[in-house]
Amino acid sequence: MTGVHLFLFSKDQEMNADTKTLSNMKATLLAETVEHVDITSYDARPIIDSMRKMSFSSRDTARAADIFNMALEDKACSPWLILAGSTSAGGCMHVYRDMVKFGMIDAVVATGASIVDMDFFEALGFKHYQAAGPVDDNVLRDNYIDRIYDTYIDEEELQACDHTILEIANRLEPRGYSSREFIWEMGKWLSEGNAKKPGSLIQTAYEEGVPIFCPAFVDSSAGFGLVKHQKERAKAGKPYMMIDAVADFRELTDIKIAAGTTGLFMVGGGVPKNFAQDTVVCAEILGVEADMHKYAVQITVADVRDGACSSSTLKEAASWGKVSTTYEQMVFAEATTVVPLIGSDAYHRGHWQGREKRRWAKLFNQS
Repeated sequence: MTGVHLFLFSKDQEMNADTKTLSNMKATLLAETVEHVDITSYDARPIIDSMRKMSFSSRDTARAADIFNMALEDKACSPWLILAGSTSAGGCMHVYRDMVKFGMIDAVVATGASIVDMDFFEALGFKHYQAAGPVDDNVLRDNYIDRIYDTYIDEEELQACDHTILEIANRLEPRGYSSREFIWEMGKWLSEGNAKKPGSLIQTAYEEGVPIFCPAFVDSSAGFGLVKHQKERAKAGKPYMMIDAVADFRELTDIKIAAGTTGLFMVGGGVPKNFAQDTVVCAEILGVEADMHKYAVQITVADVRDGACSSSTLKEAASWGKVSTTYEQMVFAEATTVVPLIGSDAYHRGHWQGREKRRWAKLFNQS
């Protein structure tokens, strides 16, 4: 063996050793999976009842639970789930799924990340992982691990999710789609036997006729797959599908008009919060007198002093004609600490059992 060959052989061994070291480290870092809480497995009513007699955020949480239950008990009300942030990755994914499954929620407005990077991602059989402790983020980057505070995601698995979005886009007719319509196709694809983890929020919503809207859909893993779809089609001289954001607003406003009385259960804020609230104003612009959202709960840690949408209070929304202040409650708390309590309380009080599922997908000839 020549000196050059010995050098190359030595370098190959070194590279293989480095790869093995990274692989072992990655396996160690991704050892503990996030387990999603099951609101049917425990009864939070005694806790909520006790918190009602307390002060500060405890009493706010109890009142929020009461308002959500009032919305469920009101036969004329159509409750919506508004979802921002990373609580789905942090263990609340099945709470939202069960809210839809048991008829507590008639429509969902969420960030693209909540729906694609977290829910659809796990429907493909992938997991979110608990960080065991502080790790240099450059080390995480070397191991293709993405971090959300103390939660890890395998970047290689996330790219597989991107590619699946590409595959779904490629099988669709080249035209404009609302995010609601594209997510419906994702649910259909999962229901055709492609789900590695049955019972995701997307699949459950598809089967229950509950539309999901993501007004900033491409600001997520979906965006990468859709960009690649358009680039490849354009290069081949073929037409491509696209997301129609205006159709999103029109369709959700159609639901608001059809629903009449509505309630909002909001986790986080941002675009989903404002998008859902604005349907009242949009209906007015269309010449339809729509009631303000009658029931409203928001769980957030955003500071009210910065003038941002996420932190704007529900009383502030009343000045815009969006939310009634009769039954509204802000809860300033990290959502994974209170959502499981409110969800379990609502499930065990059982007001959802008397509700008729609205199945708003029927408005778009999909039910």
